[in-house]
Parts: sequence; structure tokens; C-alpha cells
Amino acid sequence: MDPRTLSICLAAIALAASGFFYGIKFCKLGNYLIGIEWFLLATSSANFMIYELNHSPINLLGVEFLDTFSRAFGLPIVTVAGLMVLTHGYRPTLRADLLFFVVPSLATLVLLTDYLAPDLKYILLAMWTVFTIYLIYFAYTLHKYGETGHAIGMLLAAATNQTIAYMYDFYKIPGDETNVVLNFYTIALYVWSYLTIQTYYSYCALKRAMDADSNRILAAA
Repeated sequence: MDPRTLSICLAAIALAASGFFYGIKFCKLGNYLIGIEWFLLATSSANFMIYELNHSPINLLGVEFLDTFSRAFGLPIVTVAGLMVLTHGYRPTLRADLLFFVVPSLATLVLLTDYLAPDLKYILLAMWTVFTIYLIYFAYTLHKYGETGHAIGMLLAAATNQTIAYMYDFYKIPGDETNVVLNFYTIALYVWSYLTIQTYYSYCALKRAMDADSNRILAAA
């Protein structure tokens, strides 16, 4: 295994580990939307690592589907809905949870058709920008409840992930094919890992702050 491939595989392991670990934690909190999406990110990362090692066409199909799903729907729609449990009091039913994954899965197949291929990169960037805007709002909500440190952490996640979303199809790092550490996939996988981790701790911090605020209001009443 050459050093560049090793670097990418280590970054993929980081995303797979953080996705599975914090996916379980989100499920334990009862937030299956984010939990399952984190599992999908972890699975996508593990599949990508296998593809880097064997370059199998089957793994490539998995990479394309899971990557497109998460960039177009998994994060901009499913994860946002999961975070809205706190910011907007959203309470998804089991049926809604299922639809959040079934319908985007079908839509992902449509996005991967040859008909939409010329516009796919623009669609993905637009959808990710929607996700970034919501993350900024989520950071503002954290700050409003006194969780400024986590707010800054989410703003950093929003900025770095939006940068990766732009670089994905529109900017090539000089020497990307040979750079050991400073190649796109190594950087992107670590940035996505940071997102999975920071989102969990920010979610927990906001939940504690909102619960404490509700308790104060009840006590005052």
C-alpha cells in the first residue's frame, strides 16, 4: 500500500468509526434520523476505503450512490430534520422516519441518471449550501442558549464542510494525485468526521440548555 492510499484509508477509518459510534449515540437519544444517516456515512466511508484498496466496480457503484445520497439528501434534508427536533420541536413518526430514507433513495437514483449528469454537481452544491445555512442557524440557537463554544464549533463545521462541498467538483488541489496528506479525500474525510462528532456534542449541549431553560420557567410559574 502506497503512503497516499494509507493516508486516505486512515481518514476513511476515522469517518467510519465516528459515524458508527455517534450514530449509536444519536439512536440512544431517540433521534433515529441523524443516527441512521451517521450509519450511512460510516458505511459509505468503509465502502470507499475498500474501493481504494481493490477498485472494484461494485464498490464504485456503492460509493457513487451513498455519496450522492448523503450530499443531496442525507445531510441537507434528513440531518436537518433530525436537528429540528430541538430547534423547532419536530417529532417525526416512525412512518416519517422511513419516508425520509425511502423517498431520497429513489430520488438519488434519479440524480444518477445520465439525463441529470451535467447538472449533478450544481444540484449537490446547492443542496449542501442549504445544509450550511441551517448549520449557521443551529449555531445561532446554541449561542442564544449560552452554548457559545459549541456554536463556534458548529460554525467551524459549517465553514469547513461548505469548503469541501465546493472543492468536490469545482476545485482541484495542486498535486492531488500524489499528495500524501494534503489530498482532497484525506482532508474531506477528516472534515466530515469532525462534523459527525461536533454535531453530536452540540446537539447534547443544546438539549441540556433547553431542558434547563424549561425547568426554570416551570419553577418560576
